[in-house]
Amino acid sequence: MNIKETLDSFKEALGFEAQETEDGVYIPAQTALKLAAPEKTNYDDTNYETPYQGDKKILMVCTQEQYMTMENGKKFDTGNHPVEMFVPLLHFKKAGFEVDIFTPTGESVKIEQWAMPNEDEKVKEIYSSYQSKLEAPQSIEDFVKNKMADSEDYAAIFIPGGHGAMLGLPENKYLGELLRWAHESDLYTLVICHGPAALLSANLERPEGLEADGNRSFNSDFIYKDYDIVAFPDVMDKQLPKMGYLPGEMPWHFNEKLEALGVTITNKLASGHTHQDRKLISGDGPLAANDFGKLATETLLKKVK
Repeated sequence: MNIKETLDSFKEALGFEAQETEDGVYIPAQTALKLAAPEKTNYDDTNYETPYQGDKKILMVCTQEQYMTMENGKKFDTGNHPVEMFVPLLHFKKAGFEVDIFTPTGESVKIEQWAMPNEDEKVKEIYSSYQSKLEAPQSIEDFVKNKMADSEDYAAIFIPGGHGAMLGLPENKYLGELLRWAHESDLYTLVICHGPAALLSANLERPEGLEADGNRSFNSDFIYKDYDIVAFPDVMDKQLPKMGYLPGEMPWHFNEKLEALGVTITNKLASGHTHQDRKLISGDGPLAANDFGKLATETLLKKVK
């Protein structure tokens, strides 16, 4: 046994090695799960004195991709992070907002099941209540092609995190069109953790066949240029393989791509920060899920009729 094999065996014995669940597919190490995926969330069950009584809903954009292929060829079992999805949903529901669920083509939503807080009854309840919608979401492509131009149904776009938000969303032209439409229509955009990676889609060209829409102009400038946000930092993602959270180095990092387009990411750690810049509300990770959900909900209650 060489030195690398010896170190790897020690890491595995101590719970610092990503766990292989099937051939070539990995979830975080046991120790990483204890640190990063607690069994209960920080949801505080806030009561909203005057719940929303209108007909505007929240459009939640989710990933339908489950596996991130790392630079070493290993696959990370990912999806949307349940805390970053369900804790904000608990706030939205408590305040009277309905939520419609979308993926790029209507395939089922993928969730990081290993991060599910199994001792949190509120999260388990709302997961159960949305399960049928998560299994059969609506299609972003269909909405953009057939319904978006005339839609007045929504107050906000919500993109939860999880490394899965980096898969299939940043390169989706229909999502880019949805985000530009939301921006031009004065909707709020809500992003948390790795969810901001999906904002990159707003820098893509329009899908073929939509250029002739005479009701809207195409502005080549990135719509989030000069915005400040918080997000899960690249510098932390680069450390995750060392603690066994990831089975290898990630194929790309989203902070640097957003910064190249003029976005400023203000946080250095994912320690529970939230931020609002105009109608873009952001949170830096699962520790921010409760405060992010409250900030988004309170803002929508004040501003949406």
